[in-house]
Amino acid sequence: MPSKETEPDLAAYVGIDWADERHAGCLCAADSHRKQHFSLEQSPAALHDWVSRLRQEFGGRKVAIAIEQSRGHVISALMTYDFLVLYPINPKALARYREAFATSGAKDDPSDAELLLSLLVSHREKFRPWLPDDAQTRTLQLMVEHRRKVVQDRVRLTNRLTSLLKGYFPQALEWAGSLTTLQACDFLEKWPSLQKAQKAKPSRLRSFYQQHGCRQSKVIDERIEQVRSARALTQDPAILAGSVLMLQATVVPLRAVIQSIERFDTEIALRFKQHPDHAIYESLPGAGAALEPRLLAAMGNDRERYEVASDLQQLSGAAPVTDKSGKKHVVYRRRACAKFMKQTFHEFAGHSIQGSLWARAYYDHQRALGKAHHASVRALSFKWIRIIFRCWKDGKPYDEQCYLANLRRRSSPYAPGMGSKAMEAAHA
Repeated sequence: MPSKETEPDLAAYVGIDWADERHAGCLCAADSHRKQHFSLEQSPAALHDWVSRLRQEFGGRKVAIAIEQSRGHVISALMTYDFLVLYPINPKALARYREAFATSGAKDDPSDAELLLSLLVSHREKFRPWLPDDAQTRTLQLMVEHRRKVVQDRVRLTNRLTSLLKGYFPQALEWAGSLTTLQACDFLEKWPSLQKAQKAKPSRLRSFYQQHGCRQSKVIDERIEQVRSARALTQDPAILAGSVLMLQATVVPLRAVIQSIERFDTEIALRFKQHPDHAIYESLPGAGAALEPRLLAAMGNDRERYEVASDLQQLSGAAPVTDKSGKKHVVYRRRACAKFMKQTFHEFAGHSIQGSLWARAYYDHQRALGKAHHASVRALSFKWIRIIFRCWKDGKPYDEQCYLANLRRRSSPYAPGMGSKAMEAAHA
């Protein structure tokens, strides 16, 4: 147990295993070996009362708390108390530590709380205390993560709708427009079947398309003629009745989801523009309105959180894992990572191929080596993270021309004009 002389800033250590209804905890004062087990109810009032007792017991001195890092909502609740020092522990690290003492795989909440406490006491220097981003950044982080979940809802609903229409009204996939738009919702609510669409007057169809931004008379005339001459995929009344009802049940939540995404986009764009770091991410080629705030959310505003770019590369899953033992040497994809962060960097790297000359050259070379698309994009994201990390540390926007000039000075094979020979030499 660390003594007060070696760590005078801490009065106690706590391990908490957070559950859905009741949470197990284990506490040990810094100047004692006695461990106290406790439990907490899942309620803000119970958490506040416990923190108040903790503050009173240790006179407001610092208390370190170890908790699994996947419990983001718990960290958000605890970080509002200034005397608590939070140490998020990777769930995989806790699982490996548990296996060292329980080879059978047995686990329960109180024992996990004690293991978290033991990890913190014995290996505190291995973990970095959690310093929250400012409120402005945290708001953006929550918004972009919630937006992504709503987008996934949209994908689920449009996939269901596509499959449904293919079964009884496939023409609507063209006539309604993209299913991710309100135009499609309006069309399908008015005309949920071919029979309904063919009963509509040409003037009504024309008015519909004009109201939704189509001003090309030729296109509208072709669409009206297609509606008039189309043949139904099926005349089975059972299929039509059931499918129309299911379509209406799907279009209603789809409309709400599309409108929610629009509101998210408006609010995120406004808050992103107000953030002091927005220029860094606006300078990245191919990021666009959706990925710029996501990249900002991934990096945060605490410039001390990552000491080197490799910390970020490993956390995001861009860095591969090397397994070396004797003659064995295997390199494989990193699975344990921050999934949303990984997805953000991966998507940005894919988009950057269209906006950055060196990114296109690097991607093309990876494909020429026989790598699949996603493996090539993953390798590209590994390089982009290093660049973004430096821009973020320095607080300076990315300059494509400056970076290309630097590549040429180093005779990089990915600089435009270096040619295939330099590419071959770099990978000889």
